[in-house]
Amino acid sequence: MNERKIELYETTDGKVPVQRFLDDLPRAHKAKAFQEIELLALFGADLKMPHAKHLDGKLWELRIMAQGDISRIIYFIPTQEKIVLLNGFIKKTNKTPPTELNRAKKYLSDWESRFAK
Repeated sequence: MNERKIELYETTDGKVPVQRFLDDLPRAHKAKAFQEIELLALFGADLKMPHAKHLDGKLWELRIMAQGDISRIIYFIPTQEKIVLLNGFIKKTNKTPPTELNRAKKYLSDWESRFAK
């Protein structure tokens, strides 16, 4: 099985939302997040529930649970070899907050306008 390249989305002004999210997580939660990212790299689009869930269009969420906290990383898969992590957040409600989904859509659109072939 070929491992996919994980890319962190970077804004035009150099900010990396997922990196900032991961940096702010408590140690155990961060470790669990990296385990889930590794699974995503290994399985790509074949990773399904309970680890990953389709959200909308090209957007998927990586589902992370650690020590009673729930977080998500929104991503998309532009090619079979690459996965782009867009943004992450701590989940406090049953549904993905519209602000987080809209932010991910904006990041996706920006990425595609700059890098899609």
